[in-house]
Amino acid sequence: MQMKDERKTSICPSCAVGCSLRYDTETDQATAPNDAVVNCNGQLCPEGISAFDPLETDDRIDRPLIKRDGEYIPVSWETAYDRIESELTRIQNRDPDALAFLGSPHATNEENYLFQKLARALGTNNIDNRARLCHNSVEAAMNERLGSSAMSNSLEDLREADAFLVIGANPAGRQPIAFDSYIRPAIENGATLIQVDPSENRTTQAADLSLSPRPDTDVFVIALLNLYILNAELCDEQFISERTEGFDQFVAAVDDIDQEACAATAGVNLSEVRKIAHVFGRAERATIITATGIGECEYGGTETTDALIDLLLLTGNFGDPGTGMNLFRGMNNEQGANDMGARPHTLPGYQDVTNPTARARATKQWEIEPPATPGRSELDLVRSFGDSIEGAFVFGENPAMTKMDTQRIAQNLDRVFLVVQDPFLTETAAHADVILPASAWSEKSGTVTNLDRHVQRVRQLTIPPEETKLDLEILCELGARLTDSSFAYDGPEDVFEEMCQVNPLYAGMSYSGIEHGGQRWPFREAADEGTQILHEERFMNGKQRVRFEPISIDPSPP
Repeated sequence: MQMKDERKTSICPSCAVGCSLRYDTETDQATAPNDAVVNCNGQLCPEGISAFDPLETDDRIDRPLIKRDGEYIPVSWETAYDRIESELTRIQNRDPDALAFLGSPHATNEENYLFQKLARALGTNNIDNRARLCHNSVEAAMNERLGSSAMSNSLEDLREADAFLVIGANPAGRQPIAFDSYIRPAIENGATLIQVDPSENRTTQAADLSLSPRPDTDVFVIALLNLYILNAELCDEQFISERTEGFDQFVAAVDDIDQEACAATAGVNLSEVRKIAHVFGRAERATIITATGIGECEYGGTETTDALIDLLLLTGNFGDPGTGMNLFRGMNNEQGANDMGARPHTLPGYQDVTNPTARARATKQWEIEPPATPGRSELDLVRSFGDSIEGAFVFGENPAMTKMDTQRIAQNLDRVFLVVQDPFLTETAAHADVILPASAWSEKSGTVTNLDRHVQRVRQLTIPPEETKLDLEILCELGARLTDSSFAYDGPEDVFEEMCQVNPLYAGMSYSGIEHGGQRWPFREAADEGTQILHEERFMNGKQRVRFEPISIDPSPP
C-alpha cells in the first residue's frame, strides 16, 4: 500500500458514529486528532484504531477484470467500459426497469448521489442500498408517522436525558465512543439507563434496570409500559392536547391489553415492567435508543416501533434536548446513502419520486426527468435476477452474503449481466461479468453523514494503486457513456454543490462550511445553521400533531 498521510484528518469507516481519525506514524495505527468533533474526548474504539489494518493486504483488485470462459482476465479500462456500455444500453433500450442498482452505505455522499442519478438518468428507480434491510420496519413507522427516520436529537443533547430506554440496541458494544462520550456522562449525572434485550450485552452491564424478554416479543413489553404509564397518570397532558390526535381511541385499546398474557408471552415479570414504566414516566426528559434488534418481529409489521413512538407521545418526549426517537445506525454512511436518494421511492432529501415538484427540482439540475414510478426494494430486485431483472450494477455491496437466502441469491447472480465495483473479490464479485476495482475508504475525498445527521468531510489519506481509478471518476465516466445527463464534475465539491440544489435538507450547506467541524441537516436554504433537534414545533412531516396508533396485539402464551 502507498504512503499514509499523517497530516490530514478523515472519518473512521468502522461505524456510523463518525469519529475523526488520522494516521499515527509512531504506532502505525489510527489516532484521534485534538480537534475531533464527534469523538471530542480524543478517543477511538479498537476498530477505529485498527482502521488501516484491512488495507495491508495482497488481495486488492487493482485493474478491471472480465469473465471469459469462467476465468477472470485483466483488461484495459476502455475494454471494461465498452462491455458495460454495450450490455446495459441493450437492456435499457428494451426496458429500463430490467436494470437494478445496489448502492452502498460505505460509499461517500457524492458517490451515492451519482449512483442514484445514474440509475434515474437511465430511466429506472430500481436503486436501493442494504442499510434499508436492517431498519426496514423501524424506518417505515418513523417515516409514516413522524416524517423522518433520522435521529430526532443530536448526540450532544443526549447528555441532558434523565432516562434512557435502550431496546434492540447495544450502543456500549456497537457504538462505544458515542456511549462513553454522550450517554455515560448522563448516567454519571444521575440519569437512569434501562435496557430491554433478550441477551445480556455490554449495555446491559451498564444498565440500572433491565428486562430480558423472549426474542421477538418486545411489542408486549412496550404495550405494558404504555398501560402502566396511563394507569399511574404519568402522561404529559399538555403535550397530548397540543401535539397529538386519537388519544381516546388509544386509551381504549390499551385498556383492553391482557397484562398476564403479555407478560407470559414475553417471559417478563409484571412488577419489573411496572417499575420501569414509573421511572420512564416520571423522567423530565426521556429518550429511546434503538437499532436493528426490533426490526424482525414475528408479530408483524411496525407494531413495536409504533408502540415506542406512542410511548414518547404519551410522555411528551419529542422536541426537547434529551428526548426523542433515536435510531443508532450501524454502517459508517448509512444515513448518507439514504439522504442521497439511494432508495427506490425517494429522490435525494427523502422527496417522493411521485412528487412533481421534487422531480422538477432534479430535472433542473440533471436536464433529464427522473421516472415517477417507485422502484423495487433490494430484496425484491435480487430475488428477480434472471427473471424481470436482466442487468445489475452492484457498487461496494455484497448481496450474496446478506440475511437473505444466500444460496438462492448466489444462483440468481449468475443469471444477469452483473457489474461489481469493489476493492476485493467478494462473494458477489465472484459472479460478476465485469469487476471494476473500487477505492478503499482511505483513498476517498468527499463527505459522509453520521447517525445524528452530522455531515463531515472525508479526506484522502492514502494513494490508490497505480492501475485503479477513484470511484467518483468511474461513476462519472459511466454516466457520460450511458446517459444524456451531464456527469462532468470537477471533483467531489462540484458534486456536493449540485446535490445541495436537489436535496432541500442540505440546501443551506456548502462544501467550505463543512471543512471544519461539519454541518447538520436539515440545513434549509438561507438558514444560518442546521437543526439540532427535530419535531420541535412541527413534526418533520409538516404536521403539528401526530396520531396515536392504537395498540392491537394478540398475545398467545407459549
